[in-house]
Amino acid sequence: MAPAEEDSLAEGRSVLSVSELTRRIRQILENNFPFVWVTGEISNFRRPSSGHCYFTLKDDAAQIAAVLFRQQSRQVRFQLEDGLSIVASGRISVYEPRGSYQIILEYVEPAGLGALQLAFEQLKKKLAAEGLFDPARKRPIPFLPNKIAVITSMTGAVIHDILNITGRRYPSVPIQILPVRVQGDEAVSEIVRAIEVANTRMDAEIILLARGGGSIEDLWPFNTESVARAIASSRIPVVSAVGHETDFTIADFVADLRAPTPSAAAELLVPDRLELLQKLHMLQLRLRRSLVQMIDRHRKTILDFRKLFFRTRRGLQDRWLRLDELGRRLQRAAFQPLRLKRLKLISLEERLAVQRPERMIAEYKSKLDYIKSKISLLLTIILNKKLEKHRLLESMLRASNPLAILKRGYSVTRRLPDRRVISDAAQVAVTERVEVVLSSGNLVCEIQEVHHGQKIV
Repeated sequence: MAPAEEDSLAEGRSVLSVSELTRRIRQILENNFPFVWVTGEISNFRRPSSGHCYFTLKDDAAQIAAVLFRQQSRQVRFQLEDGLSIVASGRISVYEPRGSYQIILEYVEPAGLGALQLAFEQLKKKLAAEGLFDPARKRPIPFLPNKIAVITSMTGAVIHDILNITGRRYPSVPIQILPVRVQGDEAVSEIVRAIEVANTRMDAEIILLARGGGSIEDLWPFNTESVARAIASSRIPVVSAVGHETDFTIADFVADLRAPTPSAAAELLVPDRLELLQKLHMLQLRLRRSLVQMIDRHRKTILDFRKLFFRTRRGLQDRWLRLDELGRRLQRAAFQPLRLKRLKLISLEERLAVQRPERMIAEYKSKLDYIKSKISLLLTIILNKKLEKHRLLESMLRASNPLAILKRGYSVTRRLPDRRVISDAAQVAVTERVEVVLSSGNLVCEIQEVHHGQKIV
């Protein structure tokens, strides 16, 4: 294509940068999807130190990146996690640095199950895994406590029912009231603080946590992790009496004892004084009858033993005399073998003194030193002989070294080019070249004359 044609086409195009194109796409998405509801399953969930939540919302056919900022995530009562199906609302936007579209969520709720119910099940599962519901950690409730700390609201009918029942059943039991709010956002901190105060004073033997019935929203302060951990950390046994008989809260599972209602808790913690007095009177009667019967049995036993004692007293005296006689005979019979054993022991001590192990050890040590000296001498002789033989072999090797012969003025002559050693003048002819090997360096020579039969003088 010609340059003129390219310029004409460029003039008719509108070229956008990547950032401008991404910005236009973002405007289109945000204008067309300002607020949408979407449902899907959470995957790839992560929450960095910033507190924002990042995850993928997917179904069987597609997926979209989702963001839940920290401020909105604080309003979610349940725990977001992979595999959880949710219904959420938010706005569609584009993250320009990566050029990817995402949904920025404003509200999240679990699909199918209510948010509070899901949060209840998640916290129940978490605390059960930590062992806070373990029956082995639950403490026994005192039968007749010296003092009861009641944590409840002062405005409801619960506190009046508790005071009426405890006053009727056992009025002398002191009741300490720690007033708190039992619903609303501030109820959790007040309940936790009341449990801490009761544990700080340590003048009550039981803590009664009570509230009347209500919806799950009304009872929610008793389903929070803070209250559950405060109950678990309490050094004083805690009785939970929250809601009606069919209502179950996290506090019920963590507490040392669950009462179906606050009124039932008051009856469980305080015994009926009249019933106790009746039982005490019956026990006194039974104890008196038992004591009379036991005294009669012991009186008869004492009389029987007294008769037996007088009958056997004479027999015991005879047996004591017989026992003394047998003791003297036993002493005489045991003395003779003991004397023989003592004589034998003295003889063995004398033999041991003669054959002392120290003397034998000294003799063997002397023999060992003598053998060591002989071995050392033999090794020295053998080593000297080996050194002398080594020197002889070394001198013989040095004398037979060809280089040593060459250093005395001799040389080796070899014919070129096959380098065969010449030992006879008849092996070469005039004009042939030979190599003369000296002790230091080589000479290449040409034969000018050959003399046969001459000897070196």
